Amino acid sequence: MLSKSQARLFFLIFTVGFSLVFLLLTVDTIRKVPKQTNADNISEAVVRGKRIWEHNYCMGCHTIFGEGAYYAPELTKVIERRGKEWIKVFLKDPQAMFPGERKMTNYHFSDGEIDDLIAFFDWSGKVDLNGFPPEPDGSLVTASGKKTSGFTTVGLEQPDIYKALCVACHSLGGSGGSVGPALDGVGDRFDTDYFAKWLKNPQAVIPGTAMPNLNLSDSDIESLVAFLASQK
Repeated sequence: MLSKSQARLFFLIFTVGFSLVFLLLTVDTIRKVPKQTNADNISEAVVRGKRIWEHNYCMGCHTIFGEGAYYAPELTKVIERRGKEWIKVFLKDPQAMFPGERKMTNYHFSDGEIDDLIAFFDWSGKVDLNGFPPEPDGSLVTASGKKTSGFTTVGLEQPDIYKALCVACHSLGGSGGSVGPALDGVGDRFDTDYFAKWLKNPQAVIPGTAMPNLNLSDSDIESLVAFLASQK
């Protein structure tokens, strides 16, 4: 049984001790904030992108850093998942990428506003959140072309434009999206002329098709034609 003086001493020692530990942890946290928040890379474009995000109340549907609504996808690591090219095309016309499915409003962003939003997403994805959000499960292909399944493909190596855009809707070797048809063996079904016409203007080949016109450059079309033709 402690005496009053012992109890008082016990209380004072542990109060002061835990207060010091709390202060030291607070100082350590504050010291790490600039690095963990990727503060050195907060550019003017990032600031403008955040303002666009707030002005259009994007958190009403999306989450970022775990804050927001859960009606639409979480966007903290969206650059890592989708890549800048895909996001740029999607923000130009959300409905075109997923006709009849996506509910996102077309805000008719200018090219500059889209670049600013991408800068904001790029910055947010590099903030150290101690493992949040967790890696998604399943057989996915990232923007870098890294596969999480054990499937392999044949033919030429996937061009960058394929990794950035096509995998969002099409699968190959068991990896990718399921909105459009799988591309396994597509080189046996169509020739290079068909691929070129299709990629240049899908509506001109099949009116009403769900495939959007991605406004691809001639070099991107050339690389995709060669790649698709090799899938046999």
